[in-house]
Amino acid sequence: MRRYRYVSLSRRVWMRRAVFIAGALLVGLTAVGFAQIANGAQDVYSYILKNHPVLPLVITPAGFAALAFATMRWFPAAAGSGIPQVIAARKSSDQAHRRALLGWQTTIAKIVMTALALVIGASVGREGPTVQVGASVMFAVATAAGLGRQNGFVLAGSAAGIAAAFNAPIAGILFAIEELAKAFAGRINDIVIGSVVIAGAVSWLILGNYDYFGQIPADVVQARDWAVVPICALFGGVLGGLFSISLITLSRKPFGILALIKRRPIVFAALCGLLVAILSIATAGYASGNGYAETRASLVDGQTMPWWYGLAKLASTLLSSASGIPGGLFSPSLAVGAGLGSMITPIFTFADPRAFMLLMTVGYFAGVVQSPLTAVVIVMEMTSDRNMVIPLMATALFAASISRLISSEPLYHALARGYYASVFRIHGTPDVSAGSPSAR
Repeated sequence: MRRYRYVSLSRRVWMRRAVFIAGALLVGLTAVGFAQIANGAQDVYSYILKNHPVLPLVITPAGFAALAFATMRWFPAAAGSGIPQVIAARKSSDQAHRRALLGWQTTIAKIVMTALALVIGASVGREGPTVQVGASVMFAVATAAGLGRQNGFVLAGSAAGIAAAFNAPIAGILFAIEELAKAFAGRINDIVIGSVVIAGAVSWLILGNYDYFGQIPADVVQARDWAVVPICALFGGVLGGLFSISLITLSRKPFGILALIKRRPIVFAALCGLLVAILSIATAGYASGNGYAETRASLVDGQTMPWWYGLAKLASTLLSSASGIPGGLFSPSLAVGAGLGSMITPIFTFADPRAFMLLMTVGYFAGVVQSPLTAVVIVMEMTSDRNMVIPLMATALFAASISRLISSEPLYHALARGYYASVFRIHGTPDVSAGSPSAR
């Protein structure tokens, strides 16, 4: 009883709880605001493409080059999706290094530059960056309150970011355990679950209890329908693994002519932007943006995607991610998976096309990130589809296993190596504590 009374009345315990509640509220509000900004940014590009269809040939490569320069020069921790930075921050015991990866300057830059990437037609999403933003908000709140155990707050903020971005609270918890922690604990930390609940509730109160993609009437009901599972696992796992190893190679160890071009990163970013612009114009905008509208129209409304959509989206997402500009992989990867499923449905006509697209979506996504349970729960919560749980799990597990044969190290963890303290500071990370660039 004395121990219970001490814990209940401890000023520090209640301070920690109050800080975590305030941080989770801020994560939810920030995630909602980020979503609105990103949606508006994508609308701007759609307007540009519709009214000035050749203009992307200028603004997209120029924008890629400008964003790559700004990222390298001032905000190196804002590059890419943001999840590798969170992984590196959790592994670090250096407070200055953590501030460099999760500081408020990086948070603001991440939001602004991801939105600008959507304005210029990059194939990126805001869901991955929301993970870094959520971790940064929690880290800032915990630091301001002078609390220790910042690793727990960073993990909770990341999970809350996923929950608020997708309206998928269980996926937020699983993502924190499976991807960021890469371990299963016997007891899930209360702070992770609590932050997910609060951030998810904020999103729900403001945006409503929506399904990210909507409810999808798909099911696998007959024995022959189960043949869809190995097909989607094979295609999704192979292509997801190839995307993963290609991005790791382009980002960390390019070879041949690519290595020569990458020595001039601004030129490389401009070339990536030019190729994305060509793909965008050739596909009437399909290859740009986060792919949410096209995926939803296909999965929910049954609209047929062009046969080339999945491959074009895969190429533009790879180019956008390799260029070094800020932007996430989650939503574009889901769009690629749905597009690949739509591409092969005319070949395999024995099953419901929507089941094919749904299973290919989870198969490709699991192949890219190699976190099968997170992939299943994200797709399940986004569609409110409980009938497909077992086929989704089987597809994701097989696809992730196939992907590991191609890319032995998970994508985000491989990219996180570039943000470890020993490497990140060598390349000129700003020393946030001192307010000046560190020596190379």
